[in-house]
Amino acid sequence: MIQKVIDMISELFGRIGWILLLYCMFLGITDVFLRYVLDSPSQWISTTVQVAMVMMACVGGVYALNDNAFVKLDLFYANFSDRKKAICDIITVVFTFMFLIALVWKGYHAAVMSVKLKQVTPTSIPIPIYPLKIFIPISGVVMMLVVLKKLVNDIITVVRGKAPQVDVK
Repeated sequence: MIQKVIDMISELFGRIGWILLLYCMFLGITDVFLRYVLDSPSQWISTTVQVAMVMMACVGGVYALNDNAFVKLDLFYANFSDRKKAICDIITVVFTFMFLIALVWKGYHAAVMSVKLKQVTPTSIPIPIYPLKIFIPISGVVMMLVVLKKLVNDIITVVRGKAPQVDVK
């Protein structure tokens, strides 16, 4: 059941990423049109697109990891058995946790400071940054959940010798 909840959250993040991608495409094209065709650049579009891109990286990373869409060095890895792949993943998960712990820890402190300061963009139209900074450690925690799920599956694979069967949605 926990795996299904993690999968549902990851799927939600993927859908949010899809909406953010459409937002970036539509408003990015609009910004270029306003700037170069009408010679009337927007004062807020490029800033909000930058914020949306950071959000897209947060949600997209969770979704990609859960769907095994990250690029791996397949030169060696692809030829490994399920058990050897799981052992490699268990060894490298230490580095993943070190990164995610630092991301959540420092992200949390940056978010708290941003909320205290009510941080906004230094542009003519002040756009709040603190919601974005709050979302970074949240996405780090969700990424940790996905990594933990994968770690449990890898441990099961090492013990049983084959990967556990995953229910299709």
